[in-house]
Order: sequence, then C-alpha cells, then structure tokens
Amino acid sequence: MVSKRDYYEVLGVDKGSSPEDIKRAYRKLAMKYHPDKNPGDASAEAKFKEVSEAYEVLSSPDKKQRYDQFGHAGMNGQGGFEGFGGGAGFEDIFGDIFDMFGGGGFGRRNRGPQKGADVKYETTITFEEAAFGTETTIQFHKDETCDTCDGTGAKPGTSVKTCTDCNGSGEVRFVQRTPLGQIVNVRPCTKCHGSGKQVEVPCSTCRGKGVERKLKKVKVKIPAGVDNGSVISLRGEGEPGLKGGPHGDLYVVIRVMDHNLFEREGYNVYCEIPITFAQAALGDELEVPTLEGKVKYKIPEGTQSGTVFRLRGRGIVHPKGHGKGDQFVKVVVEVPKKLSERQKDIIRQFAAESGEDVHEQRKSFFEKVKEALK
Repeated sequence: MVSKRDYYEVLGVDKGSSPEDIKRAYRKLAMKYHPDKNPGDASAEAKFKEVSEAYEVLSSPDKKQRYDQFGHAGMNGQGGFEGFGGGAGFEDIFGDIFDMFGGGGFGRRNRGPQKGADVKYETTITFEEAAFGTETTIQFHKDETCDTCDGTGAKPGTSVKTCTDCNGSGEVRFVQRTPLGQIVNVRPCTKCHGSGKQVEVPCSTCRGKGVERKLKKVKVKIPAGVDNGSVISLRGEGEPGLKGGPHGDLYVVIRVMDHNLFEREGYNVYCEIPITFAQAALGDELEVPTLEGKVKYKIPEGTQSGTVFRLRGRGIVHPKGHGKGDQFVKVVVEVPKKLSERQKDIIRQFAAESGEDVHEQRKSFFEKVKEALK
C-alpha cells in the first residue's frame, strides 16, 4: 500500500489555517497543475488529483474534523477525489480556473451586454492653463457605430440571421474526457466570432463588423489647479459596447509644461528673483512677478541672499475649492562681475570704514576648517 502524504503538507498550509487560507492555497496549486495547462504531463496530472483530494477533505468541516482526529484512517473511503462535485467551493474555484483557460463549465461567462473598452489620451497644457483652467479640443480615432448599416454589419437591404452553429449564444460547448472525469469547456463560436449572428452579405463600409474607425473630436474642460499626471474622466466617450452594452469611458491624462520662472509644489508656487547689493543693504520696494501679474513687495535693510519671502494667496487654486496656495519668493544677491577702478575703490573704502579686511570672511572660513580638522 502506498502511503498518502499529509493533506496539510500537500496544500502547504498549517493545521490551524483558516478556510480562506486553505482555499487560497488550493486555488494556486490547482491552477499550476491543471491538465489544460500541462497537456500530456502525467506528473502534473497526478499532483492536480492529489491537491484536489486534499482540498475536498480540508474544505469540509466534517471531513476535516475526522481527518484531524484519525488521519487518513478516519476517512473510510471518503477522502478520494470525487470529481468536480465534491468539497465546498469547488464550483467557484473551478469556474475561475476554466475562465483562466478560456473555458467555463459552470455558466459563469457573461453572455449579456458588455461595456466597451476605455480609451486613454494624453494632452499637454501650459503652466498657466493648469493654474487657471482651460478648455481644449482633443482628437483621436475610435470605433463608432457604422453609419451605413447602423451597426448590424449587414449590407443595407439584407438580413442578419441567428448563427446556426451556436444557436445565437455566441458560444460552443464541448465535453473533454480526462482521467479526472468529464470537463465541460466553452469556447467562442468560430463561425460568428461570439456575436451569435450571421451576416449573409457584409456591409461594404465596415466589412460586417458593425463599427468603423472614425476621427473623434471631444471638448474637454480642464479645471483650475490640475497638476502633471491629473486624470479627467469623460463617461461614455470610449469604445462602443458589445451586444448593446454601454460605451466605455475616456480618460484624459494631463501633462503640464515646465515654466521658465515658476516651479510648483502641491498648490504653492516658488520663484527666484535677483537683487543688487545696494537693494539688499539699503532695502527696496521690488516688483515681484506672480501668476496674476506683478505685485510690489518691500524688502528690509540688510536682506541676506537666499532669504525667502511669502506672498499669501498667490499660489494655485485647489480644484475642489479648498482655497489657494501661497507663493514663495527667494531673493538672490547678484555680485557684479565687472567693476571699474572707481567702483573697486568705493568698495575698499566701504570695507575699511566697516573695520574689516576685504578678505576677512574668507579668512574666517578657513580658520573654521582648520579648527574642525584638528
């Protein structure tokens, strides 16, 4: 007698595993070793039978209780694989497996109207358009109902008949015999390509498809505050559905161009403006650019290079109406590269009157470096 492996070991689960964990483990192994996925592989077929037998026992509370108490001896012939009717959840699991291989012996396929495919489109807008909103027209090609045949696929004046191979279901069933029993598989009808209809004389425009490729123009309203990567959805602007199903949706992905002056972080705006040494030392009233035009801002005496000022409410509006961000302005003191001799003399006099060597700051820096390296 060949001894059987422990059912928990077969499924790779612990004795205290939940029913969900047991089901999840079985589903993974059943899909891995299914005969349809491993045609002609006797080893895979044996493993598929083994994991199915283990699941049949461990998925049944009564059988599991007896097995936990007495092991294989407590099964009394009840542990063998019984085909696709035994064990809790077999129909649900095998329905998933057959769907994976294009079959479906439990009537799980959707034969009714099906929603059309969604369409993705990318459009590029300027920084200002993202900040204030805009309206644009996009163009793309998509399937639309054929105008010539009104979507029937048949030449005007001819009829559309029910497919004789599938009797209008769009599917053909066939039984496959395996060592594990009979498997009922379902495949799309090759004669009508799953439509359930036969066109005797195809439409010359769409060649019997019922749809034709057209250039579609759609107006898109882009709200203020969108950012790079934002997505705007337009219901019903996608591909047409099947068997009378609704159209899919159109998803417009926003790409925002860089700005030569402003940068964005969330709903705040950042920019840098240059100022002279005199403006930084004496203070001045600056003209600061914003998204809404120039504004005046007074900087105090002794403003240091790199100082950041905040302009409240000068940022980007939140698309959902949660206020506006701010603008942060960083001032950078520009050091003149070309000085006349007179200008150099004035700077030297300034340094002398300040009681500092012109190179005092640089000397102080190197002294700090030496101190740190001791």
